[in-house]
Amino acid sequence: MNQENFIRRYFIVGERRFSNYWWATLIFIGSVGFLFTGVSSYLNMVNFSISFLSNNEIFNSIPGFNFIFQNMFHNSTTETINFFPQGLLMCFYGSLGFLLSLYWWFLIFWNVGGGFNEFNKKENFIRIFRWGYPGKNRKIDLYYTLKEVESIRVEIQQGLDSQRTIFLKFKGNREIPITGIGQPLTLQEIEKQASELANFLQVSLEGL
Repeated sequence: MNQENFIRRYFIVGERRFSNYWWATLIFIGSVGFLFTGVSSYLNMVNFSISFLSNNEIFNSIPGFNFIFQNMFHNSTTETINFFPQGLLMCFYGSLGFLLSLYWWFLIFWNVGGGFNEFNKKENFIRIFRWGYPGKNRKIDLYYTLKEVESIRVEIQQGLDSQRTIFLKFKGNREIPITGIGQPLTLQEIEKQASELANFLQVSLEGL
């Protein structure tokens, strides 16, 4: 018998999904645009204030003042929007979006929720491995023996936030979800995986 008859391994994608890359990039670009517009409106307000100063005879009498004003401020911004309140709000929402995208990129980099489920008949163990947040729980690595498994249970919740989850049911009514979070499998995929796993472990299948 080949190794596939003794070992089954199912990989969990975690946060490194295409949709997360897409949304993190989109939010980052949008937040930078908001911040740029808000800061530009602030610089435009500063430009207006300095324009008033540059027309003042007292400041014009200061050597080099006009030269500094013309080169540093006059051509640095274009007329956009008023800083109060539109520009200030755009800076606020831009900052929130930037922090959100940064957090999302960290989740992708850490691959939170990613890992694998290994079912090993050769050495008689089940291994549930997941990547977590940095710290003492960065690696979640659980081991169980095959004889502890009582059945495979499938839970399907239809609706706006539909969930399809496969549980390992152990003796003593303990249950552990083994499917990924955030990207539910299709009904056909979860039926196929649950049936294959139940046949492989030679236990009953509940919920289908």
